[in-house]
Amino acid sequence: MSSPTSTALAEIKLDPDRWLNILGAWLLALMWILPLIYAIWTAIHPTEYSATFDLSAPLTFENFERAWAAAPFARYFLNTVLLVSSILAAQLVLCTLAAFAFARFEFPGKNFLFVLVLMQLLVMPDILIVENYRSMAKLGLIDTITAIGLPYMASGFGIFLLRQTFKTVPIELEEAARVEGANLLQILWKVYVPLAVPVYLAYGLVSVSHHWNNYLWPLIITNSEETRPLTVGLSIFASVDQGVDWSLINAATLMTSAPLLVAFLLFQRQFVQSFMRSGIK
Repeated sequence: MSSPTSTALAEIKLDPDRWLNILGAWLLALMWILPLIYAIWTAIHPTEYSATFDLSAPLTFENFERAWAAAPFARYFLNTVLLVSSILAAQLVLCTLAAFAFARFEFPGKNFLFVLVLMQLLVMPDILIVENYRSMAKLGLIDTITAIGLPYMASGFGIFLLRQTFKTVPIELEEAARVEGANLLQILWKVYVPLAVPVYLAYGLVSVSHHWNNYLWPLIITNSEETRPLTVGLSIFASVDQGVDWSLINAATLMTSAPLLVAFLLFQRQFVQSFMRSGIK
């Protein structure tokens, strides 16, 4: 009689599709990690070792010091933090209210309005750059952090994600809160929001990472160091005028991307689980 272990091994050997999936996953992981490994290598080694992998090469953190001193990265960091924080705060408020209305209320044109919200997911933001620029010019907001974030403060994806989550909340919880005398805002704040915390966390990571890395719109709408975010500042720093020093450029790249990498490593489990629980089928 064969043991369970031998049976499992036989099943794995006889399942080529599973091996292909595993091989494909490892290849994709390798393709993703190789540029990061190269960036780390060049950032912590002298410039002369940027094109050679010599295990005896000396380690140095001078590249980070030189990169930090070569451009106003402190200002770029501050601008980026203010930008992503303001966008996320506005999105959480607007998306929560809109999602709650679509999930729990009946009103004329509800389905049509929700279709319009979903259509936002089909429109690339780059298509609206000209109209957005005209609007910011009329409002007198050119070259401001507000102008960078204003077009993104209402998110169709956020409304859809939270609506799906709110629809999975048992109606009995809402009815119990009404019996206790809670009004609509109290029901939203004390019943729906706490149950959607994992989804808020995942959406927050998606929003922050997207706007942290957004480049084209901030490049067009900003003209000065006082308002440039990290992406624009890094592109100017890495321009031809600065010289092509891969150790310096990769050190600056790691500095600007480190907060996102750390955040993802800390919250990756909650990030994956939240989408599994959000009710998206």
